Amino acid sequence: MAIIETKNLTYTYPGATKPSIKDVSIKIEKGEFVLITGPSGCGKTTLCRCFNGLIPHFYQGELKGEITVAGLRVPERQIYELATHVGMVFQNPENQLFALSVEKDVAFGLENLGIPREEIRKRVDWALKLTGIYELRERTPTELSGGQQQRVAIASVLAMQPEVIVLDEPTSFLDPLGAKRIFEVIYELNRKLGITIVLVEHRLDLTAKYADHIIIMDDGKVVLDGEPHEILSSEEARLIGVGIPKATRLYQILKGDGIKLGGKVPLSSDEMAEMVREALKRL
Repeated sequence: MAIIETKNLTYTYPGATKPSIKDVSIKIEKGEFVLITGPSGCGKTTLCRCFNGLIPHFYQGELKGEITVAGLRVPERQIYELATHVGMVFQNPENQLFALSVEKDVAFGLENLGIPREEIRKRVDWALKLTGIYELRERTPTELSGGQQQRVAIASVLAMQPEVIVLDEPTSFLDPLGAKRIFEVIYELNRKLGITIVLVEHRLDLTAKYADHIIIMDDGKVVLDGEPHEILSSEEARLIGVGIPKATRLYQILKGDGIKLGGKVPLSSDEMAEMVREALKRL
């Protein structure tokens, strides 16, 4: 069952001369891990703002077409209603941090939902430990580094445990190792708790292996939509200029040279290494 669905969705920001997204029609199924990628300025962030109601309720502009999230028609519902179903982590963590301590920031959403005090304590501690910032719980967010602030922003949404978590380049302030840990946490939430994940990300080397659905955008439109192994191995994806995983590119080069490894096109170095080991066993 689709938890997010759009039909011919088009949106133009106030004062803009052309739409930021045009005729976007997609379905995201409940429990999926969806990766949205594409060149900078292609409309990824704008589309995500539609999922939690920031568009059209905060950013005015002109919205055409249809969008439903968790069975709710977004234009007809208020942001606070949609927030109980969709949590969003912004690219810039300063946009969602304001409390005097890390743990108060993480607890804020739960307090507004009227969650019992003991449950708030459990969820806050859980989210802080998952993101590796438990020891920072009494620090002021403004004193933290950019990477630490991003972890706080992610923890504040994780604690809410919504049906859908939308993450707009959530590791832009983190080094590859820090980003890998965050992606593993997100993947664990998806698999163990069934939370639908919508991840906007350029670093496909780190993220493609987690996704079971990928959407590639260009110039405000969805140009490719489907299974990651198939989409990322296509010539269209390469021509658009998205960062095809190095393992996928290596597989394509070897195939072009007549070296057949068999199996699905790899999306990560781990998958590629396993494929090579299996090929060597057959020799």
